[in-house]
Amino acid sequence: MNDLELIETKQVEKHLRAMEETVEKRIKTREELLKNNEDVREKTIIHTGRILHIDGDKKYSEKSNIYYKKVGLNAIVKNIPERKQPVFVGSLVRKYRPEILVITGHDGMIKKGKNFTDIYNYRNSSYFIKAVEEARKNNMRDDLVIFAGACQSYYEGIMMAGANFASSPARILIDFMDPIIVAEKIAVTDEKRFVTIKDIENELRDGQRGVSGTGGNGKKKLLTI
Repeated sequence: MNDLELIETKQVEKHLRAMEETVEKRIKTREELLKNNEDVREKTIIHTGRILHIDGDKKYSEKSNIYYKKVGLNAIVKNIPERKQPVFVGSLVRKYRPEILVITGHDGMIKKGKNFTDIYNYRNSSYFIKAVEEARKNNMRDDLVIFAGACQSYYEGIMMAGANFASSPARILIDFMDPIIVAEKIAVTDEKRFVTIKDIENELRDGQRGVSGTGGNGKKKLLTI
């Protein structure tokens, strides 16, 4: 193994450690919030928003599923390659009837420079755009909140397709937790409240440079016993 390989291995290991620390920190925070709300929970039934999370990366799909389960969110996670997401998203939306939809995976700009508006300059943004369009066509609910995109994705194109939140305005790499953070925020926010990117940006690794959007209604419902 040469020096370059050693450096790359160390960088990957550092990234994975940081990712695990972020996940564990968020799980601990969520557990503390649930503990503080025990009095409310004894008198009410809490329904958080239903999440359908589609990810092109198998490893991140598994990690996302683990996170959702640990924090007690109602989520279905599917590992589907980016190019196939537009094909399957419609039937999945009809089947699971989510209130929150995450469409993510891998992406990136093929050529260096600032040719941001050329869809052919992105590896997978066209699939995310088509998937959002298909989700909107096949959704029986007009209030579905959609996050779509990945690292360096064509933000404007995805938003024009009908997403509420998307990446990446500054064409930067995003953290794998960013889509989850957006979905979680919508899921645990009261349905009478509108969530804006301002409510989320401080929890995202790079704020609005990585993720932005027009916002969406919270999906949490409280039923008094």
